[in-house]
Parts: sequence; C-alpha cells; structure tokens
Amino acid sequence: MTNIPTDLLRTLVAVVDLRSFTKAAALLGITQPAVSAQIKRLQFLLDGDLFDRSTQALNLTPHGEMVVSYARRLLSINDQIVDLGSSAQRSDLVIRVGAPGDFVASVLARTLAQFREQWPGVRFNVHMGTSEVLIRELRQGDIDLVVCLSAGMPIDARHYWPEEVVWVRGKTTNIDIRRPIPLVSYGEKSLNRYLAVTALKSAGLEWEDAFTGPSLLSLSGAVAAGLGVMVLARRRVDPFGLVAWDDGPLPNLENIYCGIYMREGGSRDALEQLADSIAEVLRPGTNAASIKSEDFLPSSGLVRAKNSAA
Repeated sequence: MTNIPTDLLRTLVAVVDLRSFTKAAALLGITQPAVSAQIKRLQFLLDGDLFDRSTQALNLTPHGEMVVSYARRLLSINDQIVDLGSSAQRSDLVIRVGAPGDFVASVLARTLAQFREQWPGVRFNVHMGTSEVLIRELRQGDIDLVVCLSAGMPIDARHYWPEEVVWVRGKTTNIDIRRPIPLVSYGEKSLNRYLAVTALKSAGLEWEDAFTGPSLLSLSGAVAAGLGVMVLARRRVDPFGLVAWDDGPLPNLENIYCGIYMREGGSRDALEQLADSIAEVLRPGTNAASIKSEDFLPSSGLVRAKNSAA
C-alpha cells in the first residue's frame, strides 16, 4: 500500500491556490526547486500527470483536479487530528475574519457575539480590504475566513449565493442617454463600477465618474442628491431611500455572487460553525427591516471574480 506524505499534498494545494511554484515556495518556506521536486515525486507516486503539459499555465488535468479535491479533505482531517493534541484551550482561539467594508457591520457583530456564546473566550480580528487582497491573504494563511462578492460563481466557497443587482437613482434623477452616464461608485477597481461600465460598454453608451466615495453611506447620499446612478444589490436599496430603476433606459445587469471562504487547516470546527452562522444571516431572505443604513461600514472597494481587478 502506498502512503502519500501530507507535505507533498500541502505543496500541491499551495501551488494550485497561488498559481505559482515560486509563490508556493515562499509560503512554505522552501526553495522553488524543492517545490518542483515534491510535485514530481507526488506525480510518480500517483502514476499520472497533475498539470497539463500542453500549456505553460498551471492548469490541472482532470486527474489533478480530483487529487486536489481529495488533498484538501485529507489535509483538513490531518489538521483536525493535530488540533486534538494541542494543549491550547478555546480561550486561546483567535479567528481572523476578512470582509469588504460594504457589509452590514451590526449584523456581522451580532453574529460574532452569538458565536462567542458557544465558544467562550474566542477573539476576532477583522480585516477590511478588496476581495482580491482578502482572498490572497486567505490562501497565504493570514486570514481564516473571508466574506466577499464576485462577478463570477465561486468555485471553492463553503457557501455562496447569487445577489441581484440593479441601477439605483435618486427620487428626482433623470438621465439623458445621449450624454455620458454619470456614475457613482467606490472607484476604478470596485465591483459596482465594473458591472456598470461592462453593461454600458455592451450597450454602446458612454459614461463618466461623477462621484467616488469610501462608504455606502457617502455613495447613497450622492445618488439621493442626484449626482448620478449606481449599481447596488436590490435588497439594499430600500434601507437607503433610493429607487431601483427597473423601467429606466439603462441596460440590464448581470447578477453577482456572495461567497464565504475558509482557509485550509486551523480550527476547522469553529470556522465551519462561524461560516454557517454568517451565511444564515447574510443569505437572501434575511429580514430587510433589520438592516439599516447606519449598519454599513466604509468600503475600500470590491474586485471581480478570479481575483483580478476590473
């Protein structure tokens, strides 16, 4: 019977997540040749190629995709077993949560407070940033759990769901599509601007950045004042007194996705429980009346799926 060393599997997962032998080596604290040697040894043990040799990109073969899927599960179990032997108590547990600022502060805080009742003494360290940065930090092991939005369907999130987005305007706003469409957004690399610009480009319409701001409160104020239009999740429209422009002249928008991701290893039971609790609150169907405008944090912007800036 062949036994596969877990360090080989951990190297494989690092290469796949970071899409680079060099970055995987830096993360694991070994040399790039050592990473290459471990991948070759793993392929020898499994008697098959894990990466497609017909391209320079690090694309997995069908066999490699299956191996990576099983490797993640095996490493998770391995780390849980290691945790059993740890002398650390629950009171020593620190969970690092990453979320773009566009999420509901009070809802997240309430969820963390309820979770702490089940895990007394657990501490939380909340990071804010773009989805691109947060996902990279998750892969590097610097964050334990990330909640973020993307333009494409997540492939490795524990929970994800579609969010309908709409154009929103102030109650007295009118737009002349013969002139550049005034946009309100978080800025050039934000998801809401990417969705807006993509739709306008497809429709052959011009646009201009009329207002950029750091928080949903500032953006909603700009829209309400008539400075321009903005792309926003439909279920967040009413709390800010904005108008969903369903019958307006602007082109249709693609849905986005909200996903909750966990890093490999760590206190798996705690992370899974926390991820499930957050999903229960944020998933569509949450009582919108309980979500108020003051519940929103400042935002540093969101980037689209595949971890690439729009």
